[in-house]
Amino acid sequence: MSANCVNRPGTLRWMSQDIPFRQGESVAAALDAAGITCFGRDTFDRETRYFCGIGACQCCLVSINGIAMEACLTPARDGMVVVRLEADLD
Repeated sequence: MSANCVNRPGTLRWMSQDIPFRQGESVAAALDAAGITCFGRDTFDRETRYFCGIGACQCCLVSINGIAMEACLTPARDGMVVVRLEADLD
């Protein structure tokens, strides 16, 4: 595989919006770079967001292809579908 193929940027889908990312970026970093700072609401109706960056706080939980995952620990992949957790429950 050529180096150009490995370093190629991609696009993930966030709430019906295409979000570009660079190779090696996490889902949280891609969303943050796109200006998306609120990832949904928790059970106490507080905004969830990109916070610690190491998965300890779990403030960035989102649904990725139907599975709850920490956005800060999940590498962005071309074509993945990411939604707010509460949107996945609708």
